[in-house]
Amino acid sequence: MGQVMPVSHVRVTGVERITPRTARVTFTGDALPRLLEDRPDQQMKLCLPREGRSVAEGLLPEQSAEDAYGMRWYEAFLAIPEARRPWMRSFTIRSYDRRYNAMAVDFVLHGDLHGNGGPAARWGAAARPGDVLGMVGPSSLYARPLPEAARLLLAGDETALPAIATVLEALPAATGALVYAEVADAAEERELPPTAGGVEVHWVHRDRGGSLVAAVREAGPALDGVDAAWVAGEASAVRALRRHLVDEHQLPKAAVEFSGYWRRALTQDDAPTEEDLAWAAERAADAS
Repeated sequence: MGQVMPVSHVRVTGVERITPRTARVTFTGDALPRLLEDRPDQQMKLCLPREGRSVAEGLLPEQSAEDAYGMRWYEAFLAIPEARRPWMRSFTIRSYDRRYNAMAVDFVLHGDLHGNGGPAARWGAAARPGDVLGMVGPSSLYARPLPEAARLLLAGDETALPAIATVLEALPAATGALVYAEVADAAEERELPPTAGGVEVHWVHRDRGGSLVAAVREAGPALDGVDAAWVAGEASAVRALRRHLVDEHQLPKAAVEFSGYWRRALTQDDAPTEEDLAWAAERAADAS
């Protein structure tokens, strides 16, 4: 695709509240047809304006083709004065319709029902057609193949639901799926795509004291036949689940695809912790 992490702009064309705490925002953009691919779990970053600002053309640095992994671009991004520098948050593309050049992205509105949480939640709750954001990526450089499986476990919180849906849509016909999804309450449940190999879905509700880690640990016979897993969501929960699946369920490390989408009490603006760096190194080692 030329640039490793291409930089472009996208414009809002529609907003739909699909659950009380989730807004689905539809974007269009001139660069989308050449950037988006037909694969699951496409991750990119959106640049969100600070209050009273916009992410206009010319604000974001250009990406050099020689800038492998975008490190120089990120340094230039950080050099933008803080008062003008957009917030940058990671998202998974829920869907892309080439006929209409329409990309759908789900915004989880953490905090109360009005989205009084972080920058992404606030922006998602107030998004209107015509709003413009910067977009960094996606890049096939970071695409990871799904683990081959007869029965695949998919586990995550609401931030992972868009990716889980795209994974289900991409599964081979011979692969069965088992989903454990943690959400705030029953109102946050949503329909997930059916699969040719069959899908069994278990919703875990925080308002009833449920947790994703506990639910999977206590799944017992429900995990029979699971020979690979895809796990994403809050980083500490992802780490705990991966340890359980490898140590207790005896899955090979290479059979567990994992990604920490967010960190409790920390944001993407905070420096990575030593544990974050250690897990990033292990993830890279597993992929090599």
